[in-house]
Amino acid sequence: MYQLRSLVRPSLQLFRRGVQASTRLYATEAPAASAGPGKMVVNFVLPHEVLVKKQAVNQVNLSAVSGDLGILADHVPTVEQLKPGIVEIIGDESGSGTQKWFVSGGFAIMNPDSSLNINAIEAFKLDQISTESVAQELAKAEQNLASAKSEQEKEIAAIEIEVYEALKSALA
Repeated sequence: MYQLRSLVRPSLQLFRRGVQASTRLYATEAPAASAGPGKMVVNFVLPHEVLVKKQAVNQVNLSAVSGDLGILADHVPTVEQLKPGIVEIIGDESGSGTQKWFVSGGFAIMNPDSSLNINAIEAFKLDQISTESVAQELAKAEQNLASAKSEQEKEIAAIEIEVYEALKSALA
């Protein structure tokens, strides 16, 4: 019995010291990305690519399910679901550095620190899209809707039509 106590006692003393010496550490909040007065920081990402990372901009215009939005620095924090349409990132007051992207959907999250995170499913610069190919694909989607037999085929064709019509109006 004495041998058992002599084996256990040192380990208990180590355990007690470890418990007394441990302190609770809390995570600290990361410093906010500074964009300067009147500017906000934008991150624009796709599942497979980062399009814009920590860029200081003046304004972002986007198409949300709730309506078209223009977001400036110090905007109220919000989460918006994006619909197929344009995301316009305006770099400065003169409009130079403006980027226009077409997104098929996603989310935009405005944070209290004037940072905006845009998460899209797919996005393409508007100058990469041809109006002729959009018109052709829209006609195909309308034919697919007319010839659809199942509800699933009809829904797929309706989604295609919604995206191509949004593309067509964005390019007009």
